[in-house]
Amino acid sequence: MAQYPWSNKVSNPAQVGGIETAVLDNGAGRGVRVAWINTGTGLRYKVVLDRAMDIADAFYNQHSLAWLSHSGITAPQPFTDRGLDWLRTFNGGLLITCGLTHVGGPEQDAYGERGLHGQISNIPAEIESIIQPDPAMGKLNMSITGRMRETKVFGPSLELKRTISGTLGQPIIRIHDEVVNRANTPAPHMLLYHFNFGWPLVDEGTRIIWQGDWQAREGGINGDIFREGYDFRTCPAPLDEHTGTGEAVAFIDATPDDTGQCSAGLFNEKLGLAVALRFQKSQLPWLTNWQHWGKGEYVTGIEPGTHPPIGQAKAREEQSLILLEPGGSRSYDVEIEVLQNQAQINQFVKHKAVNL
Repeated sequence: MAQYPWSNKVSNPAQVGGIETAVLDNGAGRGVRVAWINTGTGLRYKVVLDRAMDIADAFYNQHSLAWLSHSGITAPQPFTDRGLDWLRTFNGGLLITCGLTHVGGPEQDAYGERGLHGQISNIPAEIESIIQPDPAMGKLNMSITGRMRETKVFGPSLELKRTISGTLGQPIIRIHDEVVNRANTPAPHMLLYHFNFGWPLVDEGTRIIWQGDWQAREGGINGDIFREGYDFRTCPAPLDEHTGTGEAVAFIDATPDDTGQCSAGLFNEKLGLAVALRFQKSQLPWLTNWQHWGKGEYVTGIEPGTHPPIGQAKAREEQSLILLEPGGSRSYDVEIEVLQNQAQINQFVKHKAVNL
């Protein structure tokens, strides 16, 4: 068995890392189940089990990686599926899942009425398993798996099975999702991983890393950021024009490497810290970059998805809407890694995949 720094020096695996579940007991999140995951590397993060197993707080050593909204974690609101009600419980966090049938703004058509970004992030998980690491036995992998059901009588009825996993000694978060149509009729399907990064990772001069052909989102307030000749890949100071609803959004046709993998993320040279986000082009062909540089609301989103957030109606019109047949399924894999090794960072900044 391989020797590790903790060999013969640790009684309880929690001294190195692992998964700890808890229930919040105060404020708007009272009663919400969470799981703290510690990778033993300085990377630790909070999975909100009652909110689609999304990820709220995330830290590397003393540095926060995620942007948190004013609300913080709130209890799930299953009926926030009209208009912009979704924003009332949008706590930010490292990851908010959008979908499973609609990603985009509020809309209504012959197929029904849909609120901003769908319902999945307001659905609690049924936890199936928690696998703890056992470093004394050389078992370093850990994972938590749960199921969320976005369903109603007469359909659509989609189920999301999510596994979040990691390995002691690696500053990596792995997410494996499987979406299954449990109904007896075809179901529309859209999915977007709304990763939200904040200070101090995101700061003046932080570089935003992605590659691909892009276009600014039509309509809305774009703050004149996504245009030729403007450096929209470097984070600015807070902007007056992003007060309130000011924002900028670009839709990116992500460029993969020779293995079909796409990479995106952030590099803060002052901290010597980068965060790399990796996903497969065949699973998640689109990337959205959201920039909202408001005072006290300073955030950028890097968001792989089956679609940009154009909405179900537009996707149907473009014939890009995914229809899952009864019993049909699709799988998705996303990986987030913290980089501090300069050689790794150099490769990442050059848009090359880093494989350990």
